[in-house]
Amino acid sequence: MDQAEQLRNIIKASLQRNKPLARVITVTSGKGGVGKSNTAVNLAIQLKKLGQRVIILDADFGLANIEIMFGAIPKHNLSDLIYQGKNIKEIITWGPGNVGFISGGSGIAGLSNLSRDYLAYIIQNLEELDTIADIIIIDTGAGISDAVLEFLVASGEILLVTTPEPTSITDSYSLLKALNRHPRYCRDNSQIKVIANRVDSVEEGKDLFHKLNSVVSRYLKLPIEYMGAIPYDSQLSKAVMQQMPVSLQAPSAKSAQAYERIAGALMQQDENRKLVKRGMAAFFSHIVNGKKMG
Repeated sequence: MDQAEQLRNIIKASLQRNKPLARVITVTSGKGGVGKSNTAVNLAIQLKKLGQRVIILDADFGLANIEIMFGAIPKHNLSDLIYQGKNIKEIITWGPGNVGFISGGSGIAGLSNLSRDYLAYIIQNLEELDTIADIIIIDTGAGISDAVLEFLVASGEILLVTTPEPTSITDSYSLLKALNRHPRYCRDNSQIKVIANRVDSVEEGKDLFHKLNSVVSRYLKLPIEYMGAIPYDSQLSKAVMQQMPVSLQAPSAKSAQAYERIAGALMQQDENRKLVKRGMAAFFSHIVNGKKMG
């Protein structure tokens, strides 16, 4: 029995235990500097306000955006779980608004070399994460890299953040094109949702989405959905400088209210569509299997 088959058996056994599964939402962007991590943090805060238990996994390796925005330095990261025997609760840092976050570190790079016992240990811990959180938000790196595409392929729910800048729209299209070409991407098991960031008006946000959607539907035949727009807001910029999410520092700010509306829409989709929740163990196994095949 090869390691990939062993891993599938471990995942199958974990799913048969009928434990609750978290909703995994992956936040991404075609380029850096468009407000992706800010969106991840503020949506987490707003979802928490709606009664959800939320944890962010900072998978933007090499950049500590989430901890900078939270003003908190984690003692441990995902690498410590994988290689140092820490358990899942030990590597969660609790930030403002009682939102948890896990720093990814660089541990995922070596997953394909782990033993069966190690994989079983990690998956048992990730199963526990499903009992700690209702929603897990994965904040990917920006741009088109193998690491980002692995996370997107594994995700059933993708939030793509873009801005009105022509380069941002072009890069968003390029990211979706690369995802669509990925040999393991299954559009039937994935929902792609778009957030327009730093717009001057509601109309500009809708226009941005229509521009992107027109080329995506024409050339990729890929369904994407518009979730709403975040207006340009000086209060958001001020909050970032003070290392505090605008949704906590200035909840009446235009941007904070926009994040609140989008969080509400995400929760409404869950109620209406009965989203298929895979949980973190299945998400993780998809990435590991991909590395074995690559």
